[in-house]
Amino acid sequence: IERILKKVDQPILRYEWREDLLYFFVSTFFVQVLTYLSLFPSMEALAKTSWAAGFRQAIASQPVLLQFFEIMFLTDMAQYWFHRFFHQFPWLWKFHSVHHSVQAMDWLAGSRMHVVEVILLRGFTVIPMYLLGFGEAALYAYIFFVYLASVFIHSNLRVPFGFLQYVFVTPRFHHWHHGVEEEAVDKNFAIHFPVIDMVFGTW
Repeated sequence: IERILKKVDQPILRYEWREDLLYFFVSTFFVQVLTYLSLFPSMEALAKTSWAAGFRQAIASQPVLLQFFEIMFLTDMAQYWFHRFFHQFPWLWKFHSVHHSVQAMDWLAGSRMHVVEVILLRGFTVIPMYLLGFGEAALYAYIFFVYLASVFIHSNLRVPFGFLQYVFVTPRFHHWHHGVEEEAVDKNFAIHFPVIDMVFGTW
């Protein structure tokens, strides 16, 4: 797809592709598998908060598609602040700067993340959704979707999205986040919905 709708003319095996392929297998693929496995220990936390069983049952009884979009919004709110803190606090930036060290944006660039950041990110987003009572079908679908979304927003694509670019995060939106221009620094932290940045003044 990048060959057909490319934004920047760059080779498929571009600069530092080997490093990002390594990150793909270590920090992304491996940790995504761990995320699935991390849902099982959450059963212990569920058992200790049985007083919220009614609330969880109400959440789980919703249509799976509705749960999916609720997870998208709630995790994006959490990811927004998580992402913003990683930019604002130097000790967290040491981890996140790995992601911003990529010099060529394409589908593989999103894989360049420090394993500590990935584990913390998934821990602060997916597991709380499980504890809130969202069904496993919706959670597993979201875990797969957020991986594809990361590939998409880092992709070397020039596609006119029209008004949808104000509804959903696009490559253009996220590429600006990776920009080195002064106007781009500490902007566009959202992963799914640009409105979050609009509300908090970072759009």
